[in-house]
Amino acid sequence: MKKNLLLVFILIFGLGANAQVTVSGKIKDSSTKEPLIGATIYVEEASEGTFTLLNGEFELPIEPGDYTLRFSYIGYITKSQEISLQSDTDLGTIYLEPDAVGLVEVKVVADVAIDRETPVAVSTIDQREIQEKLGNQEFPEVMRSTPSTYATKQGGGFGDSRINVRGFDARNTATLINGVPVNDMENGWVYWSNWAGLADVTRSMQIQRGLGASKLALPSLGGTINILTKTTDAEKGGNVYVNTGNDNHLKFGTTLSTGLSENGWASTISLSKTTGDGYVDGTEFESYSYYLNISKRLNDNQHLSLSIFGAPQWHGQRRTMHSIETYKNSKSGIKYNSDWGYRGGDKFYLSKNFYHKPQAILNHFWTINENSNLMTAVYASIGRGGGTGAYGNTDKFYSDEYMRDEQVDFDRIVDENIAAANSGAESIMRASMNNHEWYGILSNYKTNITNELVISAGIDGRYYKGEHYREVTDLLGGQFFVDDGVDVNKPTKVVTEGDKIAYYNDGLVSWGGSYITGEYISGNLSAFLSTSASIKGYKRIDYFNYFSDDLINRINNDAALEQQYLDDLGESDFNRAMEGRETDWQSFFGYVLKGGANYNFTETMNAFLNAGYFERQPDFDAIFLNYINNINDEAENEKVFNIELGYGFQNRYVKAQANIYHTLWKDKTFTRSYSEEVDGVTTFYNANILGVEALHQGIELEARIRPIEKLNIDVMATLGNWRWNNNVENVALFDEDQNFLDSINVYIQDVHVGDAAQTKFFIGVSYEIIPDLKVGFDIYHFDNVFASFDPVDRDTKIEGGNPDSWKLPDYQLIDASVTYDFDISDMNAMFYAKFNNIMDTEYISEAEDGNDHSWESARVYYGWGRNWSIGLKMFF
Repeated sequence: MKKNLLLVFILIFGLGANAQVTVSGKIKDSSTKEPLIGATIYVEEASEGTFTLLNGEFELPIEPGDYTLRFSYIGYITKSQEISLQSDTDLGTIYLEPDAVGLVEVKVVADVAIDRETPVAVSTIDQREIQEKLGNQEFPEVMRSTPSTYATKQGGGFGDSRINVRGFDARNTATLINGVPVNDMENGWVYWSNWAGLADVTRSMQIQRGLGASKLALPSLGGTINILTKTTDAEKGGNVYVNTGNDNHLKFGTTLSTGLSENGWASTISLSKTTGDGYVDGTEFESYSYYLNISKRLNDNQHLSLSIFGAPQWHGQRRTMHSIETYKNSKSGIKYNSDWGYRGGDKFYLSKNFYHKPQAILNHFWTINENSNLMTAVYASIGRGGGTGAYGNTDKFYSDEYMRDEQVDFDRIVDENIAAANSGAESIMRASMNNHEWYGILSNYKTNITNELVISAGIDGRYYKGEHYREVTDLLGGQFFVDDGVDVNKPTKVVTEGDKIAYYNDGLVSWGGSYITGEYISGNLSAFLSTSASIKGYKRIDYFNYFSDDLINRINNDAALEQQYLDDLGESDFNRAMEGRETDWQSFFGYVLKGGANYNFTETMNAFLNAGYFERQPDFDAIFLNYINNINDEAENEKVFNIELGYGFQNRYVKAQANIYHTLWKDKTFTRSYSEEVDGVTTFYNANILGVEALHQGIELEARIRPIEKLNIDVMATLGNWRWNNNVENVALFDEDQNFLDSINVYIQDVHVGDAAQTKFFIGVSYEIIPDLKVGFDIYHFDNVFASFDPVDRDTKIEGGNPDSWKLPDYQLIDASVTYDFDISDMNAMFYAKFNNIMDTEYISEAEDGNDHSWESARVYYGWGRNWSIGLKMFF
């Protein structure tokens, strides 16, 4: 009996000694209070760990004892906590601080949407995901796994990619970097080649679809792309990396940070270089990027931060679309590019882009008291560069007669220009230059009126000057070129390399805006109401089509000189030239009114609703017609109404959001300019086409599923229905004196909007095979992509209804990725590999519709085939 009792006692003691307890908790961002998904919890003494689930929670079984727990997440300062575990212990919520100085304040300026609080449809991509999935792709392409986005490389040149959101192009989608708008002030476009190094310094990005969370007077139809770059790292350190890939792609760079010193100074610098041949023929490139941030904590309440970044680059381009048959017959296949050739045995580019657009932002953050703060950003951007092309007799650059081995025969053109030395070159190269200077200020004052009510108000001021001209870059063997009739000051103009030709004008844009927002948060309800207003002014200065003030004075006082210019120009052009170069400011008032609410029914379920209406000022080209100072007196604001409803679900294993949206776009700006010469007199007339509507509506679904610790599944679905809403008939044409001339019609009712996938599905799976080794596969399906077209060209009524443009074949893409984290001596390292389109699918990514809406008449770009990149990054 005694032996049996002793055995039972030993067994019970042994079982008790091996019994485990559970330590649990939740990890969140200290500023946004959002859960950090996939944060690491590591027990140093036991060499055991786990990760947070989709709601930020974690559970770790471990034997009782005294331990040091380490909590870490990329982009955050690692936090350690000593704990004695004798029974199940809930640590509650552990808040991690960002590892960057001033990041919290920048998030406020940038209006970062907060999960289960901000009532907008939003997708967030963090720094780790950018590292894993970008590879050698263009920056917009990392967003294509989010709902209602369509990103392509366009012609395939470096930095030439673009993105559509809910069927709206970059002109109608606001892009912000650290809260500062970067859409071109004249036409709203975003040129991603200007930001070629942006991926190196991006900390996170949000795609806010629809109205977005921005308080600024940013009337975006599709949504807002909100990019947050690095600020200054709070801890000393850095990294170096190298990346290589297909077609001689090579990229290397480094980041160095001083960390935050005792006297409040901190600085970070990033540098990189990228070169390659390009997947498409004739698209070689070279790019550099730099980023510098210097921060200073003035005291406990004030902080200054200066950021400077830029990316000087040049790259060959494919600007010409071709028929499907042309690609099939070319020896280069889908890589074929007709916009280059050989000169003297060396590659020579017909289309080449070169640009440098440095931007500087000075932020001042001031915590006035516990209830109020003031944040101000002053910024400046100075852009220089352009793109090359043909000038003069341009037929030589595109005709079969001047092609050799499928490319432009520059040597033949050079020989002909040399032979015509006395009469001047017939065909030359030019660069279309688009220089600009842009200055702005953003200032936001925020105060807590009560515990539940917060008021924000601010100003948004901008000034932009764009300088546009063409410049002779290469006479192709000629001695000079005669540019007839393009400069009224010199009707016969003999030019050489470096001289201005074709056009020379400035576009000036001023912007003054203000806004006020009220936010109410009480219990499970959060709501906001926001209004903003802006006055946008345009001025045009034309140096070629109008006389200078000095010349006008001379002509007015010299009858012989007046007669000379009359004879050279003709009466119509002479009278126009005498009007003077500079227009008056043309000002337009626009405003935004939007509101929304989010309600959290439980810890797992929430719903949101938002709606808004805005009137947006027309773009620069809609104000000044015919590429001269003709002012469109009938230009009107575009009107947009948007409403959407969303539902969210989140627990430990699933995080999902579904929403429906309805966007009505009224008075879409279309202008048409015409000219007709009768008896030597040129008559200009224009059409301002009002009343055109488009309706964009659809359903979006996005979910992340984590059924087990090492497996992540991402799914996304977009079902859109984007159509032109109506026909417009009997649009009047007027001459420059507003005399009625004729009328035109536009027949587009029920025609699908082109240029983006209206149906899209995505599933991404990643799995950690062994500790720190993760593989992933992404599968995309794109459908209902219609060729782009100009609605104004649809001027013929068709019996039986308006035909759609050509529908591109649907296509599927499969990408794969591998990442492995490991240690080299005292340094952490990361190996990463990305394989895009691993099945080498041949697909058409973009098309322009032809006259019979068929594949035979369409002009297209093919997307890239199989491509890859691998890289190594070491942290110190």
